[in-house]
Amino acid sequence: MGLFQTKKIQSLIIFIIVLVATLWIFQYNYLHFSFFNKSTNETEATKDQNQERTYLEKIDNFIIKEYSNDQVLLHTIEADVYKSFKNSPVQLETVKVTTFDEFQKETVTLNSNLAVIFESGVIHFIGEVEIKTVSGISHEIDTELLIVKDGQINSNRKIVYLGESAKINAQGMEMNIDKDTLNLNGDVEILQDNGSTVNTIDLFISHADGAKKYLSEEATVYRSNQHIVNSDKGIDIDMNSKLTRLLGNVEVLNVSGSSLKSYDMIIDQSNGGEIFMSNAPSRFQSNTVDIKAKKMHYDSISKKLKLTDEVVAIYE
Repeated sequence: MGLFQTKKIQSLIIFIIVLVATLWIFQYNYLHFSFFNKSTNETEATKDQNQERTYLEKIDNFIIKEYSNDQVLLHTIEADVYKSFKNSPVQLETVKVTTFDEFQKETVTLNSNLAVIFESGVIHFIGEVEIKTVSGISHEIDTELLIVKDGQINSNRKIVYLGESAKINAQGMEMNIDKDTLNLNGDVEILQDNGSTVNTIDLFISHADGAKKYLSEEATVYRSNQHIVNSDKGIDIDMNSKLTRLLGNVEVLNVSGSSLKSYDMIIDQSNGGEIFMSNAPSRFQSNTVDIKAKKMHYDSISKKLKLTDEVVAIYE
């Protein structure tokens, strides 16, 4: 019996020793692992902070003027913060670029929160950019990249153009500083504040003589709550008068299934209305009637259609 108890006690002591050793090893590994992770995270955080501070030079309230070989002022660049980096383009924060013509008059001013300058002298604007032209017109553009070079402002990225009563999406843009012209390239979608949309291709924006026009010579689709309108020769929108001219052959499709065909149709959206007008031969068709006339006037709000001048109707 004594021998049995002695062996039992020895087994218990061995078990306790093994347990303590195991716990000590586990604790050491756990602390070592925690310390290693903490050290790694701190190292990475420090590395990120160092990367943010690796600029070679920082200048507040930066300004520079660039001249031609003939000492003619080409443009000025102003920024709240200037940062230069090793093997990277210069970065400007809250930047303003002003260009000048040969007579030293301002032509275009560009404002943006962020821009970069490459060694070639090309300036890339990033994000929202406000462009003010010599005529006093302001263009607000949001894009990933806007390039200013040799009297041109270009982008081959997605463009959001912010108008006074419309937002326009496009696939790129080209602006001639000297001529004060702007082209939105590729597929273009005009989202008007009144809820209607226009889909076209290659939109030209003109602000000459105080006008605000959107022009396209490509096939266009106009959509409102009740109608889909197709034109085969483009669109001319006058944002001042709220008049939209659909060019060429035009077809208005109603949700009821009826259609109205004409040529060079005008949509009057002034005073919150939507009136379709044309002085060209027009044709209205539904399940029960086919009417032809020389002129048409359709108020989509009141649902009243007026066909005049040599009207011919066939009822089924």
